[in-house]
Amino acid sequence: MRKIFITALMACFTFFSANAQENTSAENTGYTKFQLRVRALVVAPDESATIEAIGGDVQITNNYVPELDLTYFFTKNIAAELILATTKHDVKAVATAAGDIPLGSVRLLPPTLTLQYHFNGDLVRPYIGAGVNYSLFFDEKSGPVADKVEYDNAFGFAFQLGFDFDITDKWFVNLDAKYLLLNTDVTVDATTALGATVGADVDINPFIAGVGIGYRLF
Repeated sequence: MRKIFITALMACFTFFSANAQENTSAENTGYTKFQLRVRALVVAPDESATIEAIGGDVQITNNYVPELDLTYFFTKNIAAELILATTKHDVKAVATAAGDIPLGSVRLLPPTLTLQYHFNGDLVRPYIGAGVNYSLFFDEKSGPVADKVEYDNAFGFAFQLGFDFDITDKWFVNLDAKYLLLNTDVTVDATTALGATVGADVDINPFIAGVGIGYRLF
């Protein structure tokens, strides 16, 4: 999934790079500085893990959530976007020496800030972006085996590709895709069941695809 997304991102950049210099020099007044979007997202982790002592891997479920984002344009082409959403995922350790172990669920609050380049267009306005993410893990449920599961909050990097399709001067439809490089350390207290506390280095790396509607504020 990561290779496909990065390949698409580079293809988009290559396709529109011939216009970039012209777009930058054509900065002028008349653009909207703030725009607001509401999206429906699918969050699909591209997960893997290194689990101490018992080995194995990890499975993390997909989730479907609403999302709100705000974009501020510094110029006609350069913008910053902040997204806010929460997701809930069921987690399972699989193929371990102790078999498959359900580890309950966890919620994430992953505010993500990207710096974007928006290409000029009459009805379709493509953009690419990259930025940072800080994921907060909360409301951990340990499941039937573990006594407690703890996730470390973590920084990550985000890569973005999207398209705005104008309906009117103010309203538009948005398609957006992001890939987050996100890693966390997990501690599983399984003293009751296994007589041990197990640590794991987990790559979550979610692919996030969204569709929504936006409005240019002012």
